[in-house]
Amino acid sequence: MTTSANQLFGSPKREISVILPALNEAAHLESAVNAILSSDFDGALEVIVSVGPSHDSTEALARSLAEKDSRVVVVINPSGRTAAGLNIAVAATRYSIIARVDGHSHIPENYLSLAFEVLSSTGAVNVGGIMAAVGKSVFERAVARAMRSPLGVGASRFHTGGSAGEVDTVYLGVFRKEALVAAGGFDERFTRAQDWELNFRLRAAGGVVYFDPRLVVTYSPRSTVKALTKQYFEYGRWRRVVSRRHEGTINYRYLAPPFTVLATIASLVLGLNFGTIFLIPALVYGLFILVASFAISDSVGEFVALPLILLTMHFSWGTGFLTSPKSLVPEVALRP
Repeated sequence: MTTSANQLFGSPKREISVILPALNEAAHLESAVNAILSSDFDGALEVIVSVGPSHDSTEALARSLAEKDSRVVVVINPSGRTAAGLNIAVAATRYSIIARVDGHSHIPENYLSLAFEVLSSTGAVNVGGIMAAVGKSVFERAVARAMRSPLGVGASRFHTGGSAGEVDTVYLGVFRKEALVAAGGFDERFTRAQDWELNFRLRAAGGVVYFDPRLVVTYSPRSTVKALTKQYFEYGRWRRVVSRRHEGTINYRYLAPPFTVLATIASLVLGLNFGTIFLIPALVYGLFILVASFAISDSVGEFVALPLILLTMHFSWGTGFLTSPKSLVPEVALRP
């Protein structure tokens, strides 16, 4: 049974604390923070930048931004882990609404004001919208197209869009602080998928997680195959951790990549050793990749890049899911 946050905590005050974890984000941090400070939100606003041990000028840049604008506060995240940095930032906030923004993301001018309206009108404990991947190079643009297509990442509304309504999870999120704290915050044992895991606990406690397609956040995708491989491998293996922690949270969409990995490898091994007829599943998948690349691409360059990108995303996620060790997050150590 869901419960309106307005019933539990009262109508939200016009105040927002934005939390932003930053690790090696010198190239993007100033743009991300300035976008927040340029918001048309007419209430109280602060930005808590949680800086991890970076190898670039992230910390110096964050402190420079704080010197220029008193609304910016810098806190230190010694471990550099995202979930820990988010919790440190939450602890430093003064206001009752908390909006998460990442260094690789860029919010539009009306994002915070619109999120406040949606949070107020729906009684949700967390609201979010579309992760609008936008690339600069041909490779990045191709990755962005794959990330915004169900042929690349499945049918999650925060990737592909859709109608407003209750969902399992959203991108980033704008939270009622009381609900976030009551749920225990972000689980610091999760390197990835901490958003999904937190939203599960918020929903389990009776809260509503709400998607609104008008909430669009620009995201900068990975720029190399190596970085994309690492990103999606980690996505897959940490999503497996969530499925172990919370039974019943896996559906066909999440099982598709690991099934594809197993079926394709089996097809190739059997086909090369026992007869070409066994190659049919692998050939069908290869044809799907080509057709999907043609359907998604908007230029010759993107079409050339997309087969490798789609294969990387599917196989990295699937392999990560299949090889995810239980030791990543021991069951006895997890929060109840």
